[in-house]
Amino acid sequence: MKKRCILIFPEFENVDAINKIRKVYDPLYHKVRPHITLVFPFESYLNTEELKNYLLETLKETKAFKISLYGIVKVQDKSGNYLFLKVIDGKEDLIGIHNNLYKNILKEHKPEWLNNVEFIPHMTIGSFNNKKSLENAYKETCNIQEVFNTVVKKISVEIIDESELSILEMEIELKE
Repeated sequence: MKKRCILIFPEFENVDAINKIRKVYDPLYHKVRPHITLVFPFESYLNTEELKNYLLETLKETKAFKISLYGIVKVQDKSGNYLFLKVIDGKEDLIGIHNNLYKNILKEHKPEWLNNVEFIPHMTIGSFNNKKSLENAYKETCNIQEVFNTVVKKISVEIIDESELSILEMEIELKE
């Protein structure tokens, strides 16, 4: 059984600003590059070829699209305390891809909690054990005014190993 995640690794010219924050506040900084999750981590017996064929079919009409991220927000919910970088442009594209991917063979892997909330595309840049740590980090980062722009040209699948390390399994190119 493999643990996987389907995501986008945006290629921003100014990614160093994101990495600077993640290095301090994101425990997964050394495990996975900055990313936007489309399908949350799931375990399955799907082989690489089955998953690749599903993604090629599901994404065959999906064209490359622009995204912009701007603004840091704090999020507290049952799963934890987080700093998110908000997606301000391209949100509808990301939601559409997310919804399409959770059909058919990935439907059974959709987390139960996701049925009760609206999917909000974002990039996690911090994760905290408690509210106080989140508040302190937010105070340190909330005034960052940088905008992050890129064109999403591919969707990636990672395998997550036992130590939570991200191993790239495949990339699906989007139409130009």
